[in-house]
Amino acid sequence: MTKSIFIASAEPYSGKSILALGLVNMLLARAQKIRYFKPVISSAEQPTDPHIQAVLSHFQLKQPYRDAWAFTRQEALHYLKDHRQGEFLDQLINSFKTLEADSDFTIVEGCDFTGSGTAVEFELNRLMARNLNAPVILLVSGNHKTAAETVQDALNFWQAYQEQDIPVLAVVINRLAAAEVAEVREQLAAQLPTGILTAVIPADKALENPSVGEIFNRLGGRLLFGETLLENPVDNFVTGAMQVPNFLNYLKENVLIVTPGDRGDIIISSLQANMSTSYPRVAGIVLTAGSVPETPVMRLIEGLQVVVPIMAVNTGTFETTNLVAGVHSRIRPDDSKKIRLAIETFGRYVDQEALNEKIVLHRSAAMTPHMFQYQLTQWARQQKKTIVLPEGDDDRILQAAARLVAQDVVKLILLGDPANIAASIKRLGLDLDLQKISVVDPAKAMQFEDYVQTLYELRKGKNVTPEMARDLMTDVSYFGTMMVYKGEADGMVSGAVHTTQHTIRPALQFIKTKPGISTVSSIFFMCLADRVSVFGDCAVNPDPTSEELAEIAISSADNAKRFGIEPRVAMLSYSSGTSGVGEDVEKVRRATELVREKRPDIKIEGPIQYDAAVDPVVGRQKLPDSEVAGQASVLIFPDLNTGNNTYKAVQRETGALAIGPMLQGLNKPVNDLSRGCTVDDIFNTVIITAIQSQDETA
Repeated sequence: MTKSIFIASAEPYSGKSILALGLVNMLLARAQKIRYFKPVISSAEQPTDPHIQAVLSHFQLKQPYRDAWAFTRQEALHYLKDHRQGEFLDQLINSFKTLEADSDFTIVEGCDFTGSGTAVEFELNRLMARNLNAPVILLVSGNHKTAAETVQDALNFWQAYQEQDIPVLAVVINRLAAAEVAEVREQLAAQLPTGILTAVIPADKALENPSVGEIFNRLGGRLLFGETLLENPVDNFVTGAMQVPNFLNYLKENVLIVTPGDRGDIIISSLQANMSTSYPRVAGIVLTAGSVPETPVMRLIEGLQVVVPIMAVNTGTFETTNLVAGVHSRIRPDDSKKIRLAIETFGRYVDQEALNEKIVLHRSAAMTPHMFQYQLTQWARQQKKTIVLPEGDDDRILQAAARLVAQDVVKLILLGDPANIAASIKRLGLDLDLQKISVVDPAKAMQFEDYVQTLYELRKGKNVTPEMARDLMTDVSYFGTMMVYKGEADGMVSGAVHTTQHTIRPALQFIKTKPGISTVSSIFFMCLADRVSVFGDCAVNPDPTSEELAEIAISSADNAKRFGIEPRVAMLSYSSGTSGVGEDVEKVRRATELVREKRPDIKIEGPIQYDAAVDPVVGRQKLPDSEVAGQASVLIFPDLNTGNNTYKAVQRETGALAIGPMLQGLNKPVNDLSRGCTVDDIFNTVIITAIQSQDETA
């Protein structure tokens, strides 16, 4: 079951409040802790966002107002304009997950589409829905549209979300002319996939049109009469600038009259018309140009026991009329009548049982890079481990260390000269408190002699002398690995400066492999736009045998599961199924059989080509009976040449984030970096090393 749902519209004034209020009301019947989240609000200048406050106050949701939003519209647009989308998403996900952690269900409301830049807000909604991994209800306005236009807008809207594999639970049409309802409902049912729920809500003036109070707040005038009548609905407005007989012909139901304050004749005739059974109801009167009726007229109005709100404004008649025309109704926290009507409307036109069933049954395997990174950080923080970084004098290592310490996810040991490291921190301008990390100079460390003796005892059978052990222990890779071996550090990350062999050789010599595993291999977590795949082995074994390939597949599947990815293993080759022959294909076919023999619980397919492994259409064509083809999450390459080039090609051509390599098979975690690594690479590798080390002490 999903724990969240995202309301997305494609235009302003589509009526998101109806869905928000209706959903909260529906879900409160099934769960206690409902939370409401509107990531982007129009402005922080107002005391509160009316949408948020209406939901929180009416249902008395026990969450602070500030937790219900993350950015103002201006802040969000600045992040995107400055190409800081990653920072925006990190903050968004953190705010959302913090709220979600204390809830049974969270309702997310997308952008309001206020002001310019609506195309940006359309993309922003898709970006947020995808990265929050929330299924979507699409809301389309049918206001001033034909049935054909409304249906086409709905189909285009759904297609835009379909293109990015964002799951859509329902498409709701709101504010549609009653005459178009049946046709739109029929067309949607015929043209949308059968699994998508549809609902059509006809236009309702009581919900859509503003009240006199809303107009009064917009105009900012002075109320003269009718303080208790500000909830009067305004369905029409007219300018009273003509002779009374002509003016009376323009009165319609719930009309707001805009007229200069010195037109006593219009004012009195309007009040008389409101009292007459022959004329429509008057909602209110706005007196313009900063004038009010003369004293005799005011006495007459008072004596009539006015049942119409009358307000005076300083703006002229033309300007006031334009302002009134621009007022759109929004459900305010104190407008209990409209709130109740919105909830009733949702219940009348949306099949709540069907929607609830879709929510209960919805499962999503989607995983964006930022979601995966957030999840990793949370896992690491649950049980903080100590990671040693042998290359403590490298600028990138120090920058990553500053981020790790600031986020409080691990404990760090840096190897190197303390004075040089302190000088580098100052030169880089880093906010890194040396009191919060350990800095160790291997040659001067108090455990140096003990490490030398331990290395000698472990390696004397390999002709290592005490002098050789002493010389090796001055190497930061050996010293850091020995810290892990001795339990003074839980894991090690190196390779920003040193080669792969330099990094892992000590681990192979005395940390060694886990029982039953003879092959140390590597995997990359390839964070694609909508999922995370595991690639192995792309860094260690040049040309593994069938037996080694089987071990790589088993280790990769187990690690995928450990990191929240359901393992469906594809053993890659240049042919699929039984179509190919040759030594290379046979190696993969034999490795696949070995995995099935050793671990029948693992879903595996091989040999299989890359396209058949990841593309559902191709997978069904080439291997129609496979439970892996087309949906593989773990891809095992037949050799290092293929694996290394493929992961780099995917990374460069798709913009995928590649986290790793993560070494697998060792008794304790030691991970290697590329010498071209970025600060992000170091940060992520330290975190996955910390998570690996949690398993060693579990």
